[in-house]
Amino acid sequence: MIINRLATRAVSTAFRQRAAVQSTAGFHSTTTADAKVAVLGAAGGIGQPLSLLCKLSPEVDELSCYDIVGTPGVAADLSHIPTKSSTTGSLPSPVAWPPKHNGGLEEALTGADVVVIPAGVPRKPGMTRDDLFNTNASIVQTLVEGCAKFCPDAIIAIISNPVNSTVPIAAEVLKKHGVYNPKKLVGVTTLDVCRANTFVANSQGWDPKDVDVTVIGGHAGITILPLFSRVDGAKFSDEELEAITVRTQFGGDEVVAAKAGAGSATLSMAYAGFIFTENVLKAMRGEEVTQCAFVESDLTEAEFFASPVKFGKDGVEDVLPLGELSAYEKGWFDKMLPELKKQIQKGVDFVNK
Repeated sequence: MIINRLATRAVSTAFRQRAAVQSTAGFHSTTTADAKVAVLGAAGGIGQPLSLLCKLSPEVDELSCYDIVGTPGVAADLSHIPTKSSTTGSLPSPVAWPPKHNGGLEEALTGADVVVIPAGVPRKPGMTRDDLFNTNASIVQTLVEGCAKFCPDAIIAIISNPVNSTVPIAAEVLKKHGVYNPKKLVGVTTLDVCRANTFVANSQGWDPKDVDVTVIGGHAGITILPLFSRVDGAKFSDEELEAITVRTQFGGDEVVAAKAGAGSATLSMAYAGFIFTENVLKAMRGEEVTQCAFVESDLTEAEFFASPVKFGKDGVEDVLPLGELSAYEKGWFDKMLPELKKQIQKGVDFVNK
C-alpha cells in the first residue's frame, strides 16, 4: 500500500510539472464539483494511453470510456489502478427493431464535462491526414451528434484527423442541433507544441520543460506554423530554422514511416491530448490557463485557427492576438492560409452536402 501511494503521488506530481510546460497557470479558486471526462475511441491506439493518463490525473473524478469494441475490458483494466476516479466502459447498443438511439453512447456522454474524441482510423505510410477524411468525417459526425443530444454543454476536444476539417464538421453538426457554442468546441493541436518544444530543446541543448513554443495555424503539414522567432535565446542558421520548421510540420510522417505500417503517432498524441484535457479541467476549476488550440477565430480569414487561447470555467475565454511574425514566418503564413481555408470548407461541405 505504501508503494501504491508513493507511486501514485509521484505520477501525479510529474503530470503537474509537465502540464505547467504547456500552460500559464495562477491558482485563484477551487471547486469541489466532480469532473467527468468521456473518451470516445477509448480502445484505440490513442484512446487507451489517453484513458490511462486521465485515470491517473487528480483532476478527473469520473472517466467514461466508449468505443465500438473492447471498452468493457479497457475500463475493467483501468479500474484496478488505485486513483480516485471511477471508470466505466460502454459499447454501442445492439441493433434493434424498432430502431432506438445508442444507449451505450448516451451512458458514456450523459453528465460529461469534457468529451475527448480520438476515434478514427490511423494513418499508414504514404497517407496524408486528408486521406483519412471520408472515414473519420463520418465517425466524428456520428459522435458529435451524440454530444449534441446527451451532453450539449460539454467542452468537446477533437483529436480525430484531419482536425482542420473534423472541427468544422463538429461545428456544423452542433449548429444543426441548435447547441453550437464556439467556447465549447476545440481542436487539439498540443502535439505540435510538444514536438516544437522537443526539437528546439534538442537543438539548443536545453531541458524541454523550459521551452514553450507558440504554434499557430492548423494541424496538418504546412498549416502548422511554429513561431521559433519568439523563443528567447534560441539561435538557428537559416538551414537549421528551415529544417526544424519542416520537421515540426511533418513530425507525424516521421512516426508513420518509423512504424512501417503499424500505426501513426499514438503515444505522443495521447500525452498531448491528456495535457490539453487536464489544462481544460484546471481552467474549469479556476486556474488561469493559456494554451494553443484550434478554435473559431476572427484573427485571420480562416473561420477556425490555432493560436494561444485563454481558457476559463466555461471553455474558451479569449483568443489572444497573434502579434508580429518574422519575415520567415510571414512567408509560411501566406502559404498556409489558403490551404487551411480549403480544408475547413471541406468539413463544412461534408455536413451540408
